[in-house]
Amino acid sequence: QLVLHHTVSGLGVDGDINYWRSTVERVATSVIIDRNGKIFQCFSSKYWDYHLGLKTGNNLELNKKSIGIELDSWGGLIEHNNKWYPAEWSLKYKKNVANLRQNPIKDVVVYDAGYRGFYGFEKYTDEQIISVYKLLKYWGDVYNISLKYNEDMWDVSDNAISGKSGVWSHVSYRQDKSDIHPQNNIIQMLKQL
Repeated sequence: QLVLHHTVSGLGVDGDINYWRSTVERVATSVIIDRNGKIFQCFSSKYWDYHLGLKTGNNLELNKKSIGIELDSWGGLIEHNNKWYPAEWSLKYKKNVANLRQNPIKDVVVYDAGYRGFYGFEKYTDEQIISVYKLLKYWGDVYNISLKYNEDMWDVSDNAISGKSGVWSHVSYRQDKSDIHPQNNIIQMLKQL
């Protein structure tokens, strides 16, 4: 399986990699793609990593049979005075909201009905989407992974959890996750694989 994630962090991948190294759990993905589409390989895709965090008995098996791809993105956003800000800063990490409001996110996808508890998400860049496309094509071929578009990838999927070959998102496995969000040009790219 190939599993798409986003970092829920600000610009740059160094902080993400350093955070992963500092934790006991050693949660990681094989690659992170920065906002300019540059691919940072953390380790070879022939090795496995903990990136799903399932509470089910097949967590280890699924992690061993999947490759995680991480997109550098704030993910879910909150709106304040008609501007969008990283939700994680104010909600999860209890950062100073006054400092946060000095730097609103400019490239936002808005979901009128909401998605996974958020109405706005930082937009994945065209450069990131091109890099994801290239990685999926390459790894799909190398590891014989199905690249057929899975309509059920945008919610918890029995197919993903059962280990069906394909491209999935973190939300395909967990109700408490919002990565990745169903941005139109991501969907179009996945359908073109």
